[in-house]
Amino acid sequence: GAAAVALVAAAARAAAQPPARATYCNPLDLEYRYNFEQLNQGISYRSGADPVIVVHRGAYYLFGTIAEGWYRSTDLATWTHVRPSRWPMEDVVAPAVWAFGDTILLKPSTFEVGPILFTTRPETGRLDFYNRWMPPLPDYRYDSLPGRPGAAGPWDPSFFRDDDGRWFLYWGSSNVHPLFGIALDPARRLTYVGQPVPLLTLHPDRHGWERFGQDHRDSTVRPFTEGAWMTRHAGRYYLQYGAPGTEFNAYATGAYVGAAPLGPFTYAPYNPVGYKPGGFVTGAGHGNTFQDVHGNWWNTGTPWIGTNWNFERRIALFPAGFEPDGQMYVATRFGDFPHYVPTRAGEPAASRFTGWMLLSRGRAAVASSARDSFPAAHATDEDPRTAWVAAANRSGETLTIDLGGVRTVRAVQVNYADFRNTRFATDSTVYTTFRLEHSADGRRWLPLADLTRAPRRDRPNAYVPLARAVRTRFVRYVHGHTAGPHLAVSDLRVFGHADGAPPAAPAGVTAQRDRDPRNAVVRWQAVPGAVGYNVRWGVRPDRLHLTYQVWADRGTTLELRALTAGVSYHVGVEAFDERGVSPLGAVVPLP
Repeated sequence: GAAAVALVAAAARAAAQPPARATYCNPLDLEYRYNFEQLNQGISYRSGADPVIVVHRGAYYLFGTIAEGWYRSTDLATWTHVRPSRWPMEDVVAPAVWAFGDTILLKPSTFEVGPILFTTRPETGRLDFYNRWMPPLPDYRYDSLPGRPGAAGPWDPSFFRDDDGRWFLYWGSSNVHPLFGIALDPARRLTYVGQPVPLLTLHPDRHGWERFGQDHRDSTVRPFTEGAWMTRHAGRYYLQYGAPGTEFNAYATGAYVGAAPLGPFTYAPYNPVGYKPGGFVTGAGHGNTFQDVHGNWWNTGTPWIGTNWNFERRIALFPAGFEPDGQMYVATRFGDFPHYVPTRAGEPAASRFTGWMLLSRGRAAVASSARDSFPAAHATDEDPRTAWVAAANRSGETLTIDLGGVRTVRAVQVNYADFRNTRFATDSTVYTTFRLEHSADGRRWLPLADLTRAPRRDRPNAYVPLARAVRTRFVRYVHGHTAGPHLAVSDLRVFGHADGAPPAAPAGVTAQRDRDPRNAVVRWQAVPGAVGYNVRWGVRPDRLHLTYQVWADRGTTLELRALTAGVSYHVGVEAFDERGVSPLGAVVPLP
């Protein structure tokens, strides 16, 4: 028919396009391992958290919690799992990692005395002891967890090697005690020097974003500070920390700034620096800041899923940077849409967003089968805590999305869910395979991507960028294999463009501080056809680095509860749909 002829012509035009740049999409497409910590409760789920990315001999190595090793990449887009030659009896949690010279150092979180490990050939998995037994920490009456008074080893540690060769260790995970730091002696295999120095504590009475709970609304639990990381830039030391808790959407990264590695430090008034409470991926705390091989800045973080267990999480990667006056920022705007990987120095954070828009939210979906209460519609609701569950985990099951018209498709992301899973370890049977097909009319189907061939690996958040753009209306997932008794997909996300001009800028933007200066209410007028809005704010009208994404069907009012008392802000709102992003509406002051 005419639709099929048009599709063939469009495919020919797409084939003439130049090869695409490498892209990635959060959550990162990693072989997340099965968590065994809830084995006795019978709760199975894949998880990743607390990432540290370091550069070694031109490649990137990602370490995290319960990874059974680490991940390697040469471009920050495609990662392969590396199984080490030796590994602690219990898997590593929130490790300290640092790369220098030909060596990567690794120290797991521990409350007991333990060693520092090292590798000079991380691509092979070779791992050995750098320091078989670090001495116990000097007594500082640390008891962040019940039954752990006077702990001998640091929890949530991080290394820092200064430009002059001095070494330091930072650590802490508590809603009672501060983060600590201590000097290390490189001549004695990084043993401790002096006494631990308390560096920072939370002040949720002044810092709204440090309050616990979903959107900072739980006043019954004291917030946690954890995940220390140190970055030196232009002579300043940025002590970063995660707060107020990993198990909610508002998990964020903050920073204190000082003139020396052990302080004193001053709270950055532009905090939080990494914050992503809205959208498909929520949460941006507890990661690290690093430069890629070209010198561009990045920040990693720990998004939250929390379906099977509070600490079911993933790993995210965001562009980052520093303003000329030293202000640090992490760019989470459209942070769960595809982004380019830089290929040269000096690529600012804003330039890395591909501009590929979400085409699948709320679109009609049809499945070959579905269990009660887990319909196909769950796969297009942009909520990782709901899922389509097929009647059986069998090859050939399908999930089809109608994009509502012919669109230019650039990438697809398949996000699996661990629905009533029974796996507690990763072995050769744990892998995912599937095919993607597309159609202009819903009758004649053409191949879009094939992930059924070797090499096989597990891809719980499979991201599939297309080599060439495709003009089509229907996208179909055809199941091959996934581990566990059930086939469950939380979201089948499609990215690209619809034809036409982007939406208009929102009008009528107002921002009013509450009696509680940590809170403000932002309002704007609806934009016809908008899919969502980005409420953006910052300490200067030209630095609206913080973003809260709001879906259009959720209204045109947002209560911001992440402000710092005594700090003035500016606020703007932009609209987006399948065609693109509007200009920013009027930027209004928030004194």
